[in-house]
Amino acid sequence: MSARMLPVPDGLDGMRVDAGLAKLLGLSRTVVAELAAAGDVLLDGEPAGKSDRLVAGGLLEVTLPEPEEPPQVVAEPVEGLKVLYSDDDIVVVDKPVGVAVHPSPGWEGPTVIGGLAAAGLRISTSGAAERQGVVHRLDAGTTGVMVVATSEHAYTVLKRAFKERTVEKRYHALVQGHPDPMRGTIDAPIDRHPTRDYKFAVVQGGRPSVTHYEVVEAFRAASLADVKLETGRTHQIRVHFSALRHPCVGDLTYGADPALARRLGVTRQWLHARALGFAHPGDGRWVEFTSEYPDDLAHALEILRAES
Repeated sequence: MSARMLPVPDGLDGMRVDAGLAKLLGLSRTVVAELAAAGDVLLDGEPAGKSDRLVAGGLLEVTLPEPEEPPQVVAEPVEGLKVLYSDDDIVVVDKPVGVAVHPSPGWEGPTVIGGLAAAGLRISTSGAAERQGVVHRLDAGTTGVMVVATSEHAYTVLKRAFKERTVEKRYHALVQGHPDPMRGTIDAPIDRHPTRDYKFAVVQGGRPSVTHYEVVEAFRAASLADVKLETGRTHQIRVHFSALRHPCVGDLTYGADPALARRLGVTRQWLHARALGFAHPGDGRWVEFTSEYPDDLAHALEILRAES
């Protein structure tokens, strides 16, 4: 166990203990609530409940548990994981559904990193041990193309490229209804949902987030949108279209219609990383890779086209 003493900054005056400490320490509100319930949060020497209010200038004493050991990479073959391209600097894969990019606490399923290790592909040793070589991520429920660095040089170059937004990331999303206008930009800040830690939301003061979209095919109940990300926030496309009241088909977490998802045979968000383009870290030439729709997403489109 380790103890930390923190003065309450003016900007957190009047905020709930769980929300304020989550911001200060970078923890989830759930974890802070558990600490408070265990008596491990003191405010000016007195135990503080999760819903108590912070007072600017007050002294917080927080007893934190020892950090858990980071999850380990397990080298195991991943069904459906396809290598689209590989060389001394990069490996480009087509990620199937139900596969996380790297190990994380609570995830016991297959990972891209584990699948590459099982295939004998060497990856960069840069980055935290459980996500070495990872320069960007896709949700476990999102399919499509992604790149992993296999050299230290490539890791450095690609991390910079993603940060500076010189990588072209294009997705296809099947969204409910018909966005108006059919082509536009969603510029709305994103941060963790104020009450549900597992979700994200458009919130004032969140991280700048920009999504460009164009409807390329319209059906009775839904629209197929070509989406270009300018930023890369967690769940960005899902959150932005949900905020427009046009959630991705099948995305029940963000308000999708379960009846429509059942009718189309979709059991996860209809979202696919369609294309990825970037300057190759080895020689600077522009390269672009594309991924075809997996069977479940293609089948949903077939149903919609037959009805239109």
